[in-house]
Amino acid sequence: MTTFTSTNNPSLTQDEAQIRQIITEHARAICTKNLDQIMAFYAPDIVVFDMKPPLAHRGAAACHHLWATSLPCMPNPSGTETQDLTITVSGDLALAHWLFRFTGLEPDHPAAQMWFRITAAPGSLIFE
Repeated sequence: MTTFTSTNNPSLTQDEAQIRQIITEHARAICTKNLDQIMAFYAPDIVVFDMKPPLAHRGAAACHHLWATSLPCMPNPSGTETQDLTITVSGDLALAHWLFRFTGLEPDHPAAQMWFRITAAPGSLIFE
C-alpha cells in the first residue's frame, strides 16, 4: 500500500499527477525487488546518494550496481508509506522531495524504524 496513489485529486495538475504515479511505480518496483523495473525510471546520468560507501553513485551503471548488491539484503516489505511529498513544476523543470519508509514488516525490524528522504528531478527519476 502506498499512501499517495490517488491521482483523482482535481487540484493536482497533470504534471503533478504523472509525477505521483512515477513515484508510486518506482516504490512498487523496489518492494517487489524488480531490478529492471527499478532501473527503468533512472536517467543515464543519475546521481544517487546513499548511506553506504561510496556515498555518491554516479551514472546508471553505478546505480544498477548499488541496487543489485542491496536488493538481496533488503527485507520483503508489502509497500511504502510516504509523508511530506512536495512537488514543484515550472515549465519543463520538476522537483519532488519526500520521506518514505517500508511497511508490512515486523514492527521491530530495523527497516521498519527507518525513514528515507528522497529528492528527485530531471536527471534522476525520469519525469517525462
